[in-house]
Amino acid sequence: MADDKTATLYRMILPEETCPFGVHAKKLLEDNGFTIEEHILESRDEVEAFEQKHGVQTTPQVFIDGERIGGSDDLERYLAQ
Repeated sequence: MADDKTATLYRMILPEETCPFGVHAKKLLEDNGFTIEEHILESRDEVEAFEQKHGVQTTPQVFIDGERIGGSDDLERYLAQ
């Protein structure tokens, strides 16, 4: 696991919906002492553009040391190592 404890988190917060998985991922990072560089995706267009750019089908997405860890379930597995 990263020594510097810095993570980049992309998560969706739309006017009609806040992704609960993004909330969970942020809490996991905070609970594990990470400094979070957070990027909020505020529209369906932003979400779709992000997913296409990174070749993923869901948000949130967490990056640590430039490596994509994945979503909240992937983050849980990463932190358990």
